[in-house]
Amino acid sequence: MKEIYRIMSTPVTAQRALRIALLATLSFVMLALSACQSSRPISERMESKYSLKKRKNSISCLRSVGRERCALPVKVSERSYETMLKSIEQLKGIKFHYGGTTRKGFDCSGFVQYLYAKAFNLALPRVSYNMALVGSMVPREQLERGDLLFFAFEGDVSHVGVYLGDGRFAHASSVAKKVTISSLKERSYAKHFAFGARIIKVQE
Repeated sequence: MKEIYRIMSTPVTAQRALRIALLATLSFVMLALSACQSSRPISERMESKYSLKKRKNSISCLRSVGRERCALPVKVSERSYETMLKSIEQLKGIKFHYGGTTRKGFDCSGFVQYLYAKAFNLALPRVSYNMALVGSMVPREQLERGDLLFFAFEGDVSHVGVYLGDGRFAHASSVAKKVTISSLKERSYAKHFAFGARIIKVQE
């Protein structure tokens, strides 16, 4: 009887060992793929992810006849751009406030939304994740004045600012706790930069 039990249990044990071996192999492959994915630069991962999403190529804009859809990028004058720069100077130092969209306090997307509405009469989405789906994507080396900059600090787009040229950008910073101007060369921003998006084109 013991011999019969031993013979019957052998295939079961072999099958179990095979399953364990297969699971171990699969786990190793998944870990290897995960390691390869995490080793890719954030900008590369985010550009790949957001290029596959349905992007908006128009935006709501205010014209003399009322609201209408404007094709992107919207051409704006140098004067309008200077208006935005003046607004940034006036707003520097205003405290960071989650959910803020006014001079009483801004969060990052509220600040950008405010600037674009005031200077260019353009209605951007309220949150950075949705803003990141508007306009054509721009890599760091092709950034122009007025482009939006997106950063991924939490595994996905979670911060936005406005590019000013020369590696500088304006934003409402939760770290500095205020509206400020920072450099893309700063370690944290360089590391977490995702991509730029072109909403406007400044006419020189």
